[in-house]
Amino acid sequence: MNVTTPAPADWLVPDWLAPAGVRALCTTRRGGFSALPYDSLNLGSHVGDDAAAVARNRAVLHSATGARPVFLNQIHGTQILALEATTVGDLTADGAFTRTRGLACTVMAADCLPVLLCDRGGSMVAAVHAGWRGLAGVAGIGILEHFYQRFRPLTPVKYAQPATEIIAWLGPCIGPDAFEVGADVVTAFTRNNPNAMQCFHPQPRDKWLANLPALARQRLHALGITQVFGNDGSPPWCTVGNPSRFFSHRRDRVSGRQVACIWLE
Repeated sequence: MNVTTPAPADWLVPDWLAPAGVRALCTTRRGGFSALPYDSLNLGSHVGDDAAAVARNRAVLHSATGARPVFLNQIHGTQILALEATTVGDLTADGAFTRTRGLACTVMAADCLPVLLCDRGGSMVAAVHAGWRGLAGVAGIGILEHFYQRFRPLTPVKYAQPATEIIAWLGPCIGPDAFEVGADVVTAFTRNNPNAMQCFHPQPRDKWLANLPALARQRLHALGITQVFGNDGSPPWCTVGNPSRFFSHRRDRVSGRQVACIWLE
């Protein structure tokens, strides 16, 4: 890997069964140039931070990975883009995949769930931004289902089912003790999947605590993707509960963005 600057020690490197040649990481707040309240490695250009600081922060990411990150204009939707060597950034989508080496699929988050994926053969990688709206989708078809529809036909199948070729890693997000939602969110998930109710716990005043990583695991397992690593809903993964490490929009309102990215060497 062409690394010119070491990554900060507290950045997350997925502990998963990705094949050789697949590289991935998730940034934290540390290692950048932004001032309060975006301190210090804010990678979002749309949150009110100084543009020059964001550019320097993105250069840190580029240098630490040795790959060109492609940033998306995320809208909590379900669109997935295929990235090529000529793809420019700031295209509107909430996920991307590529077979191009040296190009990093990149999603920003500050409470939503980043999902990184690859195939067992190491020929393709993908990054998905899974907030509750994108994860729930429409009529039970959300961002992960759209990813699978795009990714599956391109996956070299050596096993019985294409889904067994795919490996997933869930990054940090708002945790199940902090993600209070209304009944509309519960309905969005349970209307087409009654088992999703297992991921919600009732609270006073018709509110619920939602387990976003558990909901994502349910959706992945339903697709047949069972090799899922990373965020298990425990406190160390919670963006809200770890203010010194992670940005959180729900906690701070004015907040920077960390990124999860994945690339082929």
